[in-house]
Amino acid sequence: MSRVRATRLIGSAFGLVFIQANAGALPNAVGVPLRVLALAALLLLGVFNRRPVRESTTSSPPHFGRYYWLVAAAEVAGIAVGLAVINRALHTPAATAGWIAFVVGVHFFGLATAWNRPPLRILGGSMAVCGAVGMALAFLGAPAAAISTVAGILPGMLLFGSVWWSSRATAQ
Repeated sequence: MSRVRATRLIGSAFGLVFIQANAGALPNAVGVPLRVLALAALLLLGVFNRRPVRESTTSSPPHFGRYYWLVAAAEVAGIAVGLAVINRALHTPAATAGWIAFVVGVHFFGLATAWNRPPLRILGGSMAVCGAVGMALAFLGAPAAAISTVAGILPGMLLFGSVWWSSRATAQ
């Protein structure tokens, strides 16, 4: 499997995780079909992922080297520290989905630099905004469904959309 395909698989899998983890806060009439659609999206993107990939002539394929692992480690540390503060000091567990979306979004700025993929900044910024709004909603006492939609469902859809867009743009 090429590195480009591997990154698409990772993005799709995390899109599924974001949606599956947050759809439970929605009414069953919305959450269950959304979970099924997310699984279908993963399978559909898996089909696209099998198409031949035309590598970009302006940038090298993603490299899972030292800088990638530093970005990933910073992401994990940021999530862990933030969740400890949110849960233990601020006592607002409803903000956890927002924090996770925010940190995952910010980590895309590091990946954009590591992989010379400036468009990842658009995904990262969008996810970070979803996370920040989700945290604000949590601290303001908004309903769980609103927080989960903004901080979980939308970031999952952004990940799926980004993978779809990159698959579409480079398929032969």
